[in-house]
Amino acid sequence: MYERFYGLRERPFSLTPDPSYLYPSRVHKEALSHLRYGIEGHAGFIVITGEIGCGKTTMLQTVLRGLDRKTSIARLMNTMLDARDLIEAIMLDFGLEPRPDSSKPYLLRDLARFLVDQRNAGRLSLLVIDEAQNLSVKALEEVRMLSNLETEKSKLIHIILVGQPNLRDLLARPELEQLRQRVTVSYHLDPLNADDTYAYVNHRLKHASVGVPLEFSRDVTDIVHEHSRGVARMINVIADAILLYGYGADKHAIDEELAREVVSELGLGDGQQGSAGVTPMLSEMPEPPTRSDPPAPPAMRMAAPTPPPQPPAPAPRPPAVARAGVRTTDVAPGALGAPLPAVRRHSPTHYLLTDPKKTQSAFADWWLRFRRVAFGIPRPASES
Repeated sequence: MYERFYGLRERPFSLTPDPSYLYPSRVHKEALSHLRYGIEGHAGFIVITGEIGCGKTTMLQTVLRGLDRKTSIARLMNTMLDARDLIEAIMLDFGLEPRPDSSKPYLLRDLARFLVDQRNAGRLSLLVIDEAQNLSVKALEEVRMLSNLETEKSKLIHIILVGQPNLRDLLARPELEQLRQRVTVSYHLDPLNADDTYAYVNHRLKHASVGVPLEFSRDVTDIVHEHSRGVARMINVIADAILLYGYGADKHAIDEELAREVVSELGLGDGQQGSAGVTPMLSEMPEPPTRSDPPAPPAMRMAAPTPPPQPPAPAPRPPAVARAGVRTTDVAPGALGAPLPAVRRHSPTHYLLTDPKKTQSAFADWWLRFRRVAFGIPRPASES
């Protein structure tokens, strides 16, 4: 976005913990010295605490990147684990493959064998637990028991606990007295002061520049410090937004007016303070439009109810037909209401229609003639 406009090869205030951007302020130098002393001196427990977003992870990555290849490192970032899951997570990060059906004693035995093999090979085993304030008391006790794995002269594993300020409150609990006694190096990382904020911002701008570096004036960095309270993550959020707004306003020079406009847009102006570790939104959401009562629908004239459809009227019956002296009424309209066809005389139907009394003898006579024709029965002599 704004990189080419300000002559930068990359965004200098990215929130990812890049060790190459670490500014060696007084507090960071002291924290780095404590970390290096604890690791090189094979201390038992090293505890580093600090506010959210103060740069603990960046500083830790700087130290780990400077270690030689003779150090085996297991680093845990997800600490929402119980005691057994913690042991399995440590083994997995060391490159071991714990069997799911193994009991906890077998897991500890396999881990101890690995640590002994590392020591025999002249390697240092280092366990780093980030966000350690999320560990339960039982999990911390499990970590303490790991420090019992030792030889006659030194520990087999060195442990670094990194967390927020409430980690110190957690370690101060009476049930963790034994672990607290094994902490040999401890340091709390404070926020930056106004001078360090000015140096921190321009240090990152200079590191990302491809030519003459852009510089924030002291008035601008004082505004950034006032609303970030010296927390590195909040400094990055505000400074990145200033560059973005300056690019949008076509300003090559960052002035105090632009800085105040940005902190106001971020919701940090007018005496408001941003919460450390919580990234504010770059712009406020517009207020939803005020809802008004919908207009009443126009009056509608009620139509008369429509009567249900009536079944079609039946077709008129055909008139009575008289045949052969017989009045046939109520003739079914099966033949589409047509009158009955003419009936041949001397057929059974003729007798059925003309004289019901002759029906039986007529059918008998007709049946005899039909049998003679159909089956070839000769006519009797009386009829010849």
